[in-house]
Amino acid sequence: MSTARLTINLHALASNWRALDAKTDVETGAVVKADAYGLGAGPVANTLAEEGVRKFFVAVAEEGAAVRQAIGPGPLICVFSGHMEGDADLLRDHDLVPLINSPEQFQRHLQALPVHPFGIQLDSGMNRLGLEPSDWAALRSRTEALNPVVVMSHLACSDEPDHPMNRQQLKTFREMTDGVSAPRSLAATGGLLLGPEFHFDFCRPGIGLYGGLPFAGAKPVVTVDLPVIQVRDLAVGETVGYGNTWKARRPSRIATVAAGYADGLHRAIGGGIDTFAGDLPCPVVGRISMDLITVDVTDLPHTPERLRILNGHQTVDDLAEAAGTIGYEILTSLGNRYSRGYVE
Repeated sequence: MSTARLTINLHALASNWRALDAKTDVETGAVVKADAYGLGAGPVANTLAEEGVRKFFVAVAEEGAAVRQAIGPGPLICVFSGHMEGDADLLRDHDLVPLINSPEQFQRHLQALPVHPFGIQLDSGMNRLGLEPSDWAALRSRTEALNPVVVMSHLACSDEPDHPMNRQQLKTFREMTDGVSAPRSLAATGGLLLGPEFHFDFCRPGIGLYGGLPFAGAKPVVTVDLPVIQVRDLAVGETVGYGNTWKARRPSRIATVAAGYADGLHRAIGGGIDTFAGDLPCPVVGRISMDLITVDVTDLPHTPERLRILNGHQTVDDLAEAAGTIGYEILTSLGNRYSRGYVE
């Protein structure tokens, strides 16, 4: 095969969820938005449901419909974007819970689905989504009379444990929600790791499930294997790739592998990362192009058929650091061209 291979280890995913769940005394849900961070919402949600997850979170109603089709009736599926214009049929038909973000959404929900469950999302300081404190004060009695199923907010700086914004948002969330009868949630992966004060009634990890920081103890979930298309010999002084950015300082063997920035291996990654033949590192050289990456395999004792770029030695966060981005973006950029497989 000439396409790269992406393998998702569902056993490692389940292990990461159990490890995060063990860090709290409350319920642990799961965020499966963006097609489960690019890894396949159906298989991921099924695995987590089998582990006992009963609260799932998605970005938009269309994602929620796909998760519901995968896991069937029963578990709660909450939609971060709330009740958008045109969402009523999806919300009703797939038993999805919109997280109301504004007075306008609250009115839309009451008019379109007056007896359908909903939750509340509050802005505790991130200024992205959620009811402002003044709007919540005006609507609280009306919403509580209708028994929202969850009340939640989101931390802006939880990946920086000592950032003062964490304590500030915790204080604000408590002030906004003390006395509510609905289950409360403030913590995603980072907040869960901040400790019990941030846990409230349930946590909802995302990136930590998929092997990413800030959960340093996560098992790697994704491996990516790149087939070798061609291997060539270079003399000293010959260059590789666009812009002649790499020059051979010794007689070298260069493997060209089938993947590139069209597959989510960003052009900005450049040098400083390796591929692996088993446990042997082979450095990426030259610029990453759309469909191809060049690798120095001079020190290998054999000609490889494939090289691995994501594994236990080199994680999504390592690639992200090389690209000047975050592991979330690497994961969600892994494209449709990969052949995909799952390990259970």
